[in-house]
Amino acid sequence: MSGFTEIQSRAAPVSSTGAIGWIRQNLVSTPMNTFFTLIGVYLIYKFLPPLLDWAIFSANFAGSDEHACNSGGACWVFVKQRASLFIYGFYPSEQYWRLDAVFVLLAITFVPQFFDAFPYKKWFGIFSITGLPVISYFIISGGILGLEHVETESWGGLSLTLIIAFVGIVAALPFGVLLALGRRSNMPIIRTMCVIFIEVWRGVPLISVLFMASVMLPLFLPEGVTFNKLLRAMIGIVMFQSAYMAEVIRGGLQAIPKGQYEAASALGLSYWRSMTFIILPQALKLVIPGIVNTFIALFKDTTLVLIIGLFDVLGAVQSAIVDPNWPGVATEGYVFAAFCFWIFCFTMSRYSMRLERKLHTGHKR
Repeated sequence: MSGFTEIQSRAAPVSSTGAIGWIRQNLVSTPMNTFFTLIGVYLIYKFLPPLLDWAIFSANFAGSDEHACNSGGACWVFVKQRASLFIYGFYPSEQYWRLDAVFVLLAITFVPQFFDAFPYKKWFGIFSITGLPVISYFIISGGILGLEHVETESWGGLSLTLIIAFVGIVAALPFGVLLALGRRSNMPIIRTMCVIFIEVWRGVPLISVLFMASVMLPLFLPEGVTFNKLLRAMIGIVMFQSAYMAEVIRGGLQAIPKGQYEAASALGLSYWRSMTFIILPQALKLVIPGIVNTFIALFKDTTLVLIIGLFDVLGAVQSAIVDPNWPGVATEGYVFAAFCFWIFCFTMSRYSMRLERKLHTGHKR
């Protein structure tokens, strides 16, 4: 058009793109943001260098006894020397390969879940919650196929933590679904029973549940009838966590619009078919953060089994730091235990975020 000059497009200013743009937008966009950014920088300057010096630069990594820890830094020699206790507990050392085999099976079944293009990923997932627990039990416990029987009293360390958490997660979810459906049932007896179960189990601390399962339950059993201590602890943890899981899932069920229920009825679907194929898939997608949060709480609550004489990874650390041959290594032991819990909890958290992005249903704002 005559009289007009075409203006060529220009690149965005450097101050609004890249690292500089991110800093201006997120760290110094307002006076308040700038103030808190300066406080954060000061705290990092104050505490990060001494922490790195203690944990890495002045730490002791080589050696075989407490005499190797003479630099004033962290004594990671202690963790290295007691690693087998922290991981395997009191399991016979010549049978460690059985626990290693279970760890490998666990990795083989769960790692594919992080890759969308992995073939037969669904079948690996189904196997991980059906066949894997049974196979793992017979491998660890033994008594068949020539495997030496190992009493559960010898189980411990990180392996015991994973066993309890895995069984609790696999069992608590379906129980929680059934309890949530029962609490919303139109049948008064079923609804009342589920409400009583949920409120009773949510109203008592887990530590008292474990104590009752370990100490009081045998008093009510017929003479000569006994339950394994680990089994009693697992049952208590599953019942306790399933009550919390039920409330999380009930929140998802209540978030589903009434029209979805009416549409399922209009299609002539039975109650269980409508729940299985229409309602529950939508409800579970909505409450993924709550479900994973309950799983993380369950994983951390496994440390309470120490009160009934089961030594998980934290219990193994506590039993090791009282050794008079290793004075002053409590901090290193607890840091190792905390790091183990952080790794697994962080992994579950990131996986839940990935599921949220993958299965979002259009409710994201």
